[in-house]
Amino acid sequence: MNTETLQTALADLFAPWVQAMNLRVESFEPGRVTLRLPQSDQLSRIGNMLSGQAMMAAADTAMVLALISHFGAFRPCTTVQMNSSFLKPLSNQDALVEARVLRCGKALAFGEIDIRGASDGKSACRATTTYALL
Repeated sequence: MNTETLQTALADLFAPWVQAMNLRVESFEPGRVTLRLPQSDQLSRIGNMLSGQAMMAAADTAMVLALISHFGAFRPCTTVQMNSSFLKPLSNQDALVEARVLRCGKALAFGEIDIRGASDGKSACRATTTYALL
């Protein structure tokens, strides 16, 4: 497992609209991945604020990559539940999306995601997820 493997997974496993977000793998370790979501007019609302929809998509994507890093390879899965809390607007900076696997069983995996400003380091969104392992 290396950064290039995870970056390739972004191109090979995700829909074109997710690829258009230009997510980049910043770092990883087993069960944990940090992605950079570049600031973009296409993902922003009024005031150059990153949209909640973009944050949720980035969080979901990061967790799938965290599961890949946990298992050492892609394992088919599907999102069962995602709960998010938006803490503050994220404006005029890239986002860092850190996903961490909390627990994996035979049928379910649980994780948490923190989205923070790349420049100021302040959390803008926290999410928890449950995935069915297929």
